[in-house]
Amino acid sequence: MIGLDDITIVSMALLVCKNCKKVYEVSGGADCPGCSLAFPHSYNYSASDAFLKREVARVIAERARAGLEGLVGGLECIIINTERKHLRAAAQELLDATGLELEGAFRDDAHSTIVLKTPGSADVLVRSRLRGTNPFAAVNRRPKSRELPDTRLETFVYKVADIDRYVDIQKARGVRFMTARAVRGVRSSFIQTRPSRFTGNSTGFVQWDGERGDWRGLKSERVRAPIAKSRKAHLRFVKEIDHAATRVRAEDRDAAIVEFMELTNYRFDFAIYVKVFNSITNVARLTAADYAMVFTSGIAPYVDDDVSGPTEKFVHNFGPRVHHVAFRTERIERVFSSLKRDGMEFLIELVGSRNEGLKQTFTMPSPLTMLVTEYIHRYGDFDGFFTKSNVTLLTGATGRQ
Repeated sequence: MIGLDDITIVSMALLVCKNCKKVYEVSGGADCPGCSLAFPHSYNYSASDAFLKREVARVIAERARAGLEGLVGGLECIIINTERKHLRAAAQELLDATGLELEGAFRDDAHSTIVLKTPGSADVLVRSRLRGTNPFAAVNRRPKSRELPDTRLETFVYKVADIDRYVDIQKARGVRFMTARAVRGVRSSFIQTRPSRFTGNSTGFVQWDGERGDWRGLKSERVRAPIAKSRKAHLRFVKEIDHAATRVRAEDRDAAIVEFMELTNYRFDFAIYVKVFNSITNVARLTAADYAMVFTSGIAPYVDDDVSGPTEKFVHNFGPRVHHVAFRTERIERVFSSLKRDGMEFLIELVGSRNEGLKQTFTMPSPLTMLVTEYIHRYGDFDGFFTKSNVTLLTGATGRQ
């Protein structure tokens, strides 16, 4: 578990080159080490997370007093909802681009669901609604998302040790859930919050009764999913879900992180500021070995598409929502070239290097799920999570969406 002493709060003086977007720390008027552009053409800035640091301490103390500390574990699954006509194609797309395998499919009176899994990873549930109202409808009605009103990564589901106790504590603290109590399944009990007004995400919680992984409800019936796993060799190098990134409004950044911490046992870890693109990337982790939750926002609120940068532009056009899901990837150069050969389009080429400790890339967003897929490789001796330069380059690439 990351302790308070391990929380990295950004207070920095950095340069971001306007030409190559290389991020570097230096005192004085040095040229850019990436392209040798003279210092006057670069930004110099500083930032502080003092308020968020105080909130982190407060939330951790309140979680302990309420009896929540240690009650919530790691990520068990993500739930991606699609338009009904896109359900099978969306699941097939994930099978063709990742190491996920088809586990099965089921149907109940409310949803049709396809379950995808890979060892050591949170599961992926791809589903569509069969009836009822969509509780995410309001946040989905944005200029570039309204044509897919039922499509978004809706819910992150975390393991909980005692779901009834958890619900009682959180209800007393004012948390609102979609159901009055946890819903009993075949081998689980499940509940989820109402969509957040800051992120548009719901946070779910599951308690397993025996072996994990059976997501069926008591009234679910197994059905055949007429899709199949691609057996292309490069897909075996695409491993577990590493992190997912939610984009939120600049003014909601602190509230979104604090809300997430209040619902889980995650802790704010660090932030990277990219002033050249008016963007902050914030990372929350349970432990250094677990799936990480990333929140990206503007530094300053949205003004217009031309001046506000790709992060605020995205939130304005699509609403607060998950922007990408990242998969840990081995032999990333082979995976990248193979996917390109198969017709995959990317927002950016591979960025980073062995010397920097990290390589990453972003795909173009899926027309079926509206999600970007990230492939990320950390070299063995790299002890960080991101690099400033990679974050800057990837943030800039999303302006192509």
